Amino acid sequence: MFGQDPWWLVVVKAVFCFAFLMVTVLFAIVWERKVVAWMQLRIGPNRHGPWGLLQSLADGMKLMLKEDVVVRRADKVVYILAPIVAAIPAFMAIAVIPFGPPGNEVSIFGQRTTMQLTDLPIAMLYILAVASVGIYGIVLAGWSSGSTYPLLGGLRSCAQMISYEIAMGAAFASVFLYSGSMSTSEIVAQQDNRWFVVLLPVSFILYIVTMVGETNRAPFDMPESEGDLVGGFNTEYSSIKFAMFMLAEYVNMVTVSAVATTLFLGGWRAPYPISSFWEGANHGWWPMLWFVVKVQLLLFLFIWLRGSLPRVRYDQLMKLGWKVLIPVSVVWLMVVATMRALRNEGYGFTDIALYVAGAIIALLLVSLVVDMLRERRAPAQEEDAAEPAAFDPMAGGFPVPPLPGQQLPPVPRRRSRTERELVGSGGPDTHGDGPRDGSLQGKEASDG
Repeated sequence: MFGQDPWWLVVVKAVFCFAFLMVTVLFAIVWERKVVAWMQLRIGPNRHGPWGLLQSLADGMKLMLKEDVVVRRADKVVYILAPIVAAIPAFMAIAVIPFGPPGNEVSIFGQRTTMQLTDLPIAMLYILAVASVGIYGIVLAGWSSGSTYPLLGGLRSCAQMISYEIAMGAAFASVFLYSGSMSTSEIVAQQDNRWFVVLLPVSFILYIVTMVGETNRAPFDMPESEGDLVGGFNTEYSSIKFAMFMLAEYVNMVTVSAVATTLFLGGWRAPYPISSFWEGANHGWWPMLWFVVKVQLLLFLFIWLRGSLPRVRYDQLMKLGWKVLIPVSVVWLMVVATMRALRNEGYGFTDIALYVAGAIIALLLVSLVVDMLRERRAPAQEEDAAEPAAFDPMAGGFPVPPLPGQQLPPVPRRRSRTERELVGSGGPDTHGDGPRDGSLQGKEASDG
């Protein structure tokens, strides 16, 4: 069904995909500012256009007309290419996202076509590959700026995306196992009776967390945290180059929301109450409406998280990615693979559920026994433990906080008021050669 469109229709659909992303980004920026203002009991943008809807367009024009500053110590070629490398891959993933059912469903200028630019047997691998290219723009931006804080922000973003892409890939693999395909249109077709958010809820939760980390959004916006990095990888950028970084972030938000809709929320399919009594809900141009509504709901989730949760520490971010999300995604992938293998062997759903429940109960019992044994050994280990080594808060010449198990040395006790009065009046605690009030007499005695 793909590859049969004339060249002009391919161009029209490509322009539509670009325009869809740009319009959605302009709306998402205004919507975010409005919703966060509503959560914080503020007014939000209300000057440009009706209800302030043209505020993001005005901001984009202002950024384009601002002075373009290039820092002196920057590697100018890489410095200029970095925003382009970050922005272009963000637009490419939308090419394989289906906006409607396959087949000649709609007519564009008299030509019957499907509401999807193209599709591939490995479309999801294409999305993963394109998304991983965008990280190069952020890393190169931080390195080429010739400044310390942008470099730290770029390295943070690199480590963050690597950590969360592993769990994201495992969540995708669960969908591949259940649908039997990596084609986006085929994955949506497999959700005819039941969406994968119901069949694979753990994969959906894993992807929601990882997509927030992938897009560097709050509470995982560590690469651009203004508290310790001033602005992150884009600190030294201005004008149109800064606008391209901001555009790439919001386009990535739309892209990951579209991927989540395609994989778990039925794609272009109408919700259950509507599709049950209206046969034409999944035909014509109506599927595009359901797709856009689902994407906007996921964008609202991004905004809701930003207005509700504080920014986490960087060690908490890495611990969540490596010690929680990756183990959970691997275990869940094994469970899904076992369920599919039993299903292929002819076992019924009840038998599979009993087997899985028995394995989970056995795992919980083993973990309970291990915890009980660990609690019994803990007091004995505490008694046998030696005294902790002395902690030097000025090690290396810089003040450092104590690690777990270390204690700061006692602070020297300040003299009380009575002790200071005794010292000042020449009491018994004085360490001078003679009494303060008799200093003149002592001098006369020494002269004599």
